[in-house]
Amino acid sequence: MYQPLFREDRLDVMQDLICAQPLATLVSSAAGQLQADHVPLVLHADQSDKGLLRGHVAKANGLWRNRAELETVMAIFQGPQSYVTPSWYPSKQAHGKVVPTWNYVVVHARGAFRFVDDTDWLMVHLAELTRQHEQDRAEPWAVSDAPADYVSRQLRGIVGVELTIESLEGVWKVSQNRDMRDRAGVQEGLLREQTADADAISNLIGTA
Repeated sequence: MYQPLFREDRLDVMQDLICAQPLATLVSSAAGQLQADHVPLVLHADQSDKGLLRGHVAKANGLWRNRAELETVMAIFQGPQSYVTPSWYPSKQAHGKVVPTWNYVVVHARGAFRFVDDTDWLMVHLAELTRQHEQDRAEPWAVSDAPADYVSRQLRGIVGVELTIESLEGVWKVSQNRDMRDRAGVQEGLLREQTADADAISNLIGTA
């Protein structure tokens, strides 16, 4: 990944993004063909130096069907992003030497990848996955709420995936290359957009 001026190397910052944006784009290569799947992954930060990711996919998925030819896998976690218009820069009025850009936050995770075709493993994983996303709800749902025979049938159609992270690359492109007046102008402009991503990028500019 191209990381010119905006490289992010802090492990805790990148892991926080993974937890906040768990729906990963899982890019794989098998027999010379690229495939991209969108899979919610659970980070286990204490399982290796950089963490371990667990998820599951359908056995009908090409990722599983082509497992014998699987060459590499990378997980991409996309954070907030927003277009930045030159009109927000005070420097536009001073000299006009400005162009549009895009602010964004992203993490790429690579490492050893394996499948786990084990019912007990899947039950533990699914319980953790649902607990992570249900725990703050007024009436949290649990796997045990579904009939046991129904859960058993569902389990037969999926397989676990596990990526032990060996490298993490992060980019936090949040107007660090602009002077303070331009950065303030971008923050104000983003807040006027009134979207969740624009608000998040505006906040990140203030802390970068």
